[in-house]
Amino acid sequence: MEKSVCIFGASSTQGFYDLEKGGWADRLKIYAYEKSLKSSDYYEVFNLGVSGNTSRDLLKRFESEAKARSPDIIVISLGDNDSGIKVPLKEFKENMNKIFIQAKKITKEVIILGAKKVNEKLTTPVPWDKRFFYYNEEIRKYDLELEKLAKKHGFRYIKMIDVLNDEDLEDGIHPNTKGHIKIFEKIKDYIIK
Repeated sequence: MEKSVCIFGASSTQGFYDLEKGGWADRLKIYAYEKSLKSSDYYEVFNLGVSGNTSRDLLKRFESEAKARSPDIIVISLGDNDSGIKVPLKEFKENMNKIFIQAKKITKEVIILGAKKVNEKLTTPVPWDKRFFYYNEEIRKYDLELEKLAKKHGFRYIKMIDVLNDEDLEDGIHPNTKGHIKIFEKIKDYIIK
């Protein structure tokens, strides 16, 4: 049976700093293809991570990109940038609720990945833009809202806040290769059955 998976997110989803296999989402793609060779199930995996995306950005592109691919499974990984770029929590909840409503119209299988922790020594502020500060206390607030919304919509929520350690983060925010492997190992069996 053929299934397609669309993965939406920002730079960590896109694969920043995994110089071996292009990030956790691309590792998932490779894993799916390898499994497909050994069974009658075939998975097509689309990595739709875009660097810098917040819930504002995803809301603009989500419906058209998802509909164009007609996925059986949708994975959404957001929240970190909203907290650091200062999308107000109320707006974040509204944006994510709209995205979740759109997702439900496309498929019943939606998986929400919780926000990830940062290394605050390197993110207050981030080195590439002194306007943005990422704090774990703030990220947890956005993550809690993701969890509540996922439950409200009947989606699977996978907690990610405690998956990475400081040594798994290349620049304080983005996972290095080891960090991408940890994320991939945590989620692979939830997504590719």
